[in-house]
Amino acid sequence: MMATRKGVEFMNTSQAMAKTVVNRQKAIETYRDNRARTEALFRILSQDAYYERPVPLRHPPVFYDGHIPAFAVNSFLKKGLGHPGLDSDLEELFARGIDPSDQDTAEKSAVSSWPRREQVRQYVQNADAAICQALTSDTIESEKNEVLHRGQGVWTMLEHEVMHQETLLYMWHRFDFDKKTCPANYTAVGVDQSSAPTENMVTVPGGEATLGAGLNDVTFGWDNEFPLMIVDVSAFAIDAHNVTNENYLAFVEAGGYQTPEYWSVDAWQRLQDADRSHPLFWESGLGGWHWRGMFERIPLPLKWPVYVTHDEASAFARWKRLRLPTEAEFHRAAYGTPNGAERLYPWGNAEIDSSRGNFDFQHWDPVPVGSYSAGIDCQLASEPVKGSFGIVRR
Repeated sequence: MMATRKGVEFMNTSQAMAKTVVNRQKAIETYRDNRARTEALFRILSQDAYYERPVPLRHPPVFYDGHIPAFAVNSFLKKGLGHPGLDSDLEELFARGIDPSDQDTAEKSAVSSWPRREQVRQYVQNADAAICQALTSDTIESEKNEVLHRGQGVWTMLEHEVMHQETLLYMWHRFDFDKKTCPANYTAVGVDQSSAPTENMVTVPGGEATLGAGLNDVTFGWDNEFPLMIVDVSAFAIDAHNVTNENYLAFVEAGGYQTPEYWSVDAWQRLQDADRSHPLFWESGLGGWHWRGMFERIPLPLKWPVYVTHDEASAFARWKRLRLPTEAEFHRAAYGTPNGAERLYPWGNAEIDSSRGNFDFQHWDPVPVGSYSAGIDCQLASEPVKGSFGIVRR
């Protein structure tokens, strides 16, 4: 799927040393931009899709429409500013989603009756107005409580919405085409059916990788992004390109989904429970394999990166007699340099722009592997060596 916007950064080094961390005007602009993007995503859906559950382990869209502003009210206005809230019943209903381990747990968390759409939309408007008013005139940074400390309540609600926009995208992908309307800037996908880039691996020398961050070194981070850890990484080889649909098709046609030896015990059970024999958005039929995109069904694009679960990726790697990279190995390959320093991005320290990757909703589906040469900097890796998908120790 596409990458969403990188988390908003409002503070430079000199600002970090100052008392004020949050720029009010930028925070208001970002909040409004986030809300506008979420509203645009909801306009894609037909009216009757509002209460449907395209993903059985998640709530229907109505929940997310109310949850995003309700989270801001609950976590920022109430906990941070002592605000009484706007509608206690809706704020309780929309407070928390479901994160079940199985369908039985999901069903126990299901809501039997949701509010009318008009009621939810009115709440959304009221919440947006209250949040913008607070960002304009209330005390949003102080040592009064942990929510206001270094403006954490502001960062949390802004990053939370961006995170949910990605959640909405994979939910929307599961809706039937007749439940969605293409946005005005959508262009039909042109599929190049030529072969994907040649498979090869590059050797990454051993060195250090930085995981996480220090609490006072960044403006905001989720709890699982702390603390800072420096990890020693031994030399290894890693695929130079993402695994493509063409690469993965060989695994499917070789019977990978019918061979339990490639799967862990739990992964095999999940596969049987789901009755899956190929990636979720692949469809077979007359004319061969097809890709079920966001807005259209097209012949399987061989050059695109494959879209699979961790279970499926692990099984594929075992089939190739390789394995997936560790988090530290990924960071070493993506951000490391020969002199030991680390870069902000795989291409260096230059800011993100449209030439470096599929960022900021440029496309509604993947793009061919290797499309963004400006997003690559292979200065750490050696010359390509013979190999295939995954990663192996050297």
